[in-house]
Amino acid sequence: MPTEAPSVSPATGPTTPTNQPTGRPSTALHWLEDVPAAATGVTWGVPWARGTLAPDTPIGLRTAGGTPEPVQTWVTATWPDGSVKWTAHAAAPTAPTDSYVLEAGTQPPEPSSAVDVRETDDHVLVDTGVIRVRVPRTGAHLVSEIETGGRVVARAGRLVSLLADGPDDDGPRPRAPFTSRVRAATVEQAGPVRAVLRIDGVHREDGGAREWLPFTVRLYLYAGSPTLRLMHSFVWDGDAERDFLAGLGVRFEVPLREQPHDRHVRVAGSAGGFLTESVRGITGLRRNPGGDVRAAQVAGRPTPPVGDWAPAVADRLHWVPTWNDWTLHQGSPDGYTVRKRTADGAGWVGIGGGTRAGGYAYLGDTSGGLELGLRDFWKGAPTQLDVRGATTDTGELTVWLWSPESRAMDLRFFHDGLGQADYADQLDALEITYEDYEPGYGDAHGIARTHELNLTAVAGTPSSAALAARAAALATPPLLVADPDRLHSAGVFGDWAPVDRSTPARAAIEDRIDFLLAFYLDQVEQRRWYGFWDYGDVMHTYDADRHTWRYDVGGYAWDNSELSPDLWFWLSYLRSGRADVFRFAEAMTRHTGEVDVYHAGRFAGLGTRHNVQHWGCSAKQLRISNPSYRRFYYYLTADERVGDLLDELAASERALLNVDATRKVRGDVYSPDPAALSVGLGTDWGALAATWLTRWERHADTVARDKVLGTMADIGALRRGFLTGEARLDLATGRFDTSPERVRVSHLSAVFGLVEVCSELIDLADVPGFEEAWLQYCRLYLADAATQEAAVGQALTGISLIQAHSRLSAYAAGRDGDADLAAFAWRRFFVDSGDMVNVNALCRERHWARTRVDGPGVLEPVDEAPFVSTNDASQFGLAAIQNLALIGDYLEESAPDWLTG
Repeated sequence: MPTEAPSVSPATGPTTPTNQPTGRPSTALHWLEDVPAAATGVTWGVPWARGTLAPDTPIGLRTAGGTPEPVQTWVTATWPDGSVKWTAHAAAPTAPTDSYVLEAGTQPPEPSSAVDVRETDDHVLVDTGVIRVRVPRTGAHLVSEIETGGRVVARAGRLVSLLADGPDDDGPRPRAPFTSRVRAATVEQAGPVRAVLRIDGVHREDGGAREWLPFTVRLYLYAGSPTLRLMHSFVWDGDAERDFLAGLGVRFEVPLREQPHDRHVRVAGSAGGFLTESVRGITGLRRNPGGDVRAAQVAGRPTPPVGDWAPAVADRLHWVPTWNDWTLHQGSPDGYTVRKRTADGAGWVGIGGGTRAGGYAYLGDTSGGLELGLRDFWKGAPTQLDVRGATTDTGELTVWLWSPESRAMDLRFFHDGLGQADYADQLDALEITYEDYEPGYGDAHGIARTHELNLTAVAGTPSSAALAARAAALATPPLLVADPDRLHSAGVFGDWAPVDRSTPARAAIEDRIDFLLAFYLDQVEQRRWYGFWDYGDVMHTYDADRHTWRYDVGGYAWDNSELSPDLWFWLSYLRSGRADVFRFAEAMTRHTGEVDVYHAGRFAGLGTRHNVQHWGCSAKQLRISNPSYRRFYYYLTADERVGDLLDELAASERALLNVDATRKVRGDVYSPDPAALSVGLGTDWGALAATWLTRWERHADTVARDKVLGTMADIGALRRGFLTGEARLDLATGRFDTSPERVRVSHLSAVFGLVEVCSELIDLADVPGFEEAWLQYCRLYLADAATQEAAVGQALTGISLIQAHSRLSAYAAGRDGDADLAAFAWRRFFVDSGDMVNVNALCRERHWARTRVDGPGVLEPVDEAPFVSTNDASQFGLAAIQNLALIGDYLEESAPDWLTG
């Protein structure tokens, strides 16, 4: 039976932080990359050590030189004692400087043009002081109008999509058009520095009744800013056998008031430059209108009155063609083409092309217009930018998230080689391709995708320099960050420490971490790990014979968070502060949280194990939807979409009623029972504990608190603790049955975030028996058979991933101050015991290096390191980081000679 839950609660604990220090806690901040070239809105997160900050403490922001800046602050997490754990901040500096200081206890000034949000039953009106945005509560439009300088420069902002009823195998099929249908618009923040609006809806067939592709769009507006940030997320809820998405875009209408020669189109190329065009061009003609006229048009300024032009041009202006439409098509990550035409039905004229377009465009005239851009434009190919109707009174600017000129999206399962094979045959097939197949499980229904866009309203055609600056800010959004020492001092995210190269052995391990980070960063580019559904993931295992990753071999293809590369990259960022590592981890968080996890349908709350297709494996598991992989990004950026993903999992334990992840290998006959639901104490409970912990600290959710503390107490009450392997959960009480006494160990239990969440929980709450249960697991997993048998009556079987589990020994050694166990942990990290099975390849390889492969044997020249797999690399990185933090002082006497030789 379950034990009584301990009573640790922010609701009943101290209302003010304990151990409040004297003085004003402060945090130095700097930009993750370069100082932004232009004024920008920015949102970021900062952690605070337990007991440092009370929830109602004002926080000010100043430049390093002491000038106060307006800042908006809110709490995103609290410690169990009620003190603040994480805060989020929004600012919109008009003249960004290189560094800032957050200072608690200081009241920030109000912005000179505070964001003003006004709500009615029909719409929400937001005024930043530069632009006014009207958002309807319902209807087809996300945004009905955007106004600047007293003029409407954009309107009728909406989502558009195209649906084909079959694949384009024999040429394009007919496309049915769909348009967004807004069901609700909600104000989530109302200033004074930042306003956030959430819009929920679906796509509805034009002139029809079908609705699909539910979406959530958030609009972000900052005080004094002309830019509207648009975050678009949708869930694919179709039938892969009959629904083929042939286009998905965001479209705005742009009023055009000036003469065609004063209307302008700008489209970003691949090197920071822009195509500079006018609807009626007056440069390059046989006759010269005048140098001042040509210069004005190229710069986007109003041209002089036509009567002042050279008569040879002014009298013949009606013969100069006007151009109505432009299209930039990014069909792959490596190439785009641009073309234009004079009218619908007229032939297209090719302009040229390049490699990787910036995904940014402008349509307007000398009295105003709209800039629209898509982040990761070429990385998420196929994409497209369209200008239509530029010769009319109302043009259209569309950015396509899925290009309608590409083949329709085909999400059918990639093969059915096993047909209706039963479990025995499926398990046999698993032995050859490592693919966990089961009919009906390779289903994309319920996966999601998020895109980030920027819209900027301007009162005239912008200069190329201004366009380039805003396009760069979209490609790499400015972010304020604290340095690794400051993050570490807050005591967040478990066991890690800033990079330390103070000794030869430490430096050698850091070099190896850097080698692996650089290798994966480069592999994304060399292997073209890009694309609408793929960008942000990495591959699982390498095929040295073909000099390629095993993209087409069952469970060896896309990694889908297997063995926690997400944790490795985020901890690597925390300890180094490297911008390139942050951006890599950011892309992985966006992908793995959206594409590899189900957000609707029968698998909602679960993720999919590694496979050729991200959704292809029949192993639907909590270990992939684990919020441990998303918490970093949420707290560092306060990203609301990732907050949604965390909240989706609030009761993810119920997903186990629909799918038993270990149904094919269980030794007993099992049917999910709400009163006795089978939960693995490794991958399952580690994910659930992270879910409950995150809800507890974000929302002061007492239900989540009771689940995490209660199940911790139950694990402590189990005679064999974590070594029990599995326990039965009563969904009604949220508690485990504590009667089982078996011993069952899996080599996967601790490599999907369990180590990290246990460390955090032990530091957060003193739950009787839990810490000792975890320490027992840590001490015994790598212990010799005699020690294991003496402790639990039998030797543990199935022990592998030796290097990865050295951090368990390190945790126990650090907790106990045990020098002998610390030396043992380091020896296991370097894997000195040949009797252990599945010894990691990364430990056998003494000299790490890449090999360049080119010539006729490869599609393109590549670098390879065949001894690297993502499983081993991720766990090497995590073990190295955590061992250095826990038992780094014991490294020098334990390191083998070859490490620094």
